[in-house]
Amino acid sequence: MANTSGWDDLRGRAKELHEAREQILVLCRKLGQLSAKAIRHIHRHQFTESQALIDEAHGVATEVRKLMAPYPEISLSYLHDSEKEMVEAACVMAIVQSRELPSPSSLGSQTMAYLHGAAEAASEVRRFALDEIRKGRMDEAERIMEYMDAIYEELVTFDFPDSLTNGLRRTVDALRAVLERTRSDLTITASQMQLVEELKKARS
Repeated sequence: MANTSGWDDLRGRAKELHEAREQILVLCRKLGQLSAKAIRHIHRHQFTESQALIDEAHGVATEVRKLMAPYPEISLSYLHDSEKEMVEAACVMAIVQSRELPSPSSLGSQTMAYLHGAAEAASEVRRFALDEIRKGRMDEAERIMEYMDAIYEELVTFDFPDSLTNGLRRTVDALRAVLERTRSDLTITASQMQLVEELKKARS
């Protein structure tokens, strides 16, 4: 009779992989939800609440990595999208508060998840730049745009195959379009403001 003990071991390992994968997927969904909620709070200028959510998201990401550690068969791609959203939230917070971007090591993120997250953060803060333009705070809008530009200038140097970068080039191209629209908005508004001032002077 054939010895089937090896198959039993494989079946047990497969069951462990399945259970770990299910836990990981649940936590990755939670990570994405926390990050999206954090960004919503940032847009409302509720920075304390947002930072608490970002910290919680970081804890969830750490938990996911611990779960994955014994199972190298489980692809890190499961974590990429939700981790990218965590990076985006943390970077948006830094840009809005005029701080240095958090490092990949401080967030514990994968390289490509970090690059994608930083790119999407730079696009996301266009909304803040527009808010500042509407308030007439052109210096602050300019500061945000310069931050967007600095991130773009760094990202455009990562010229590697899409199979390695998960399509980073497309994300960076989208950021370039957002950046150009923002620059155009700033230029038009500044010209309009200058014209208004000249008209005021002419009438006085």
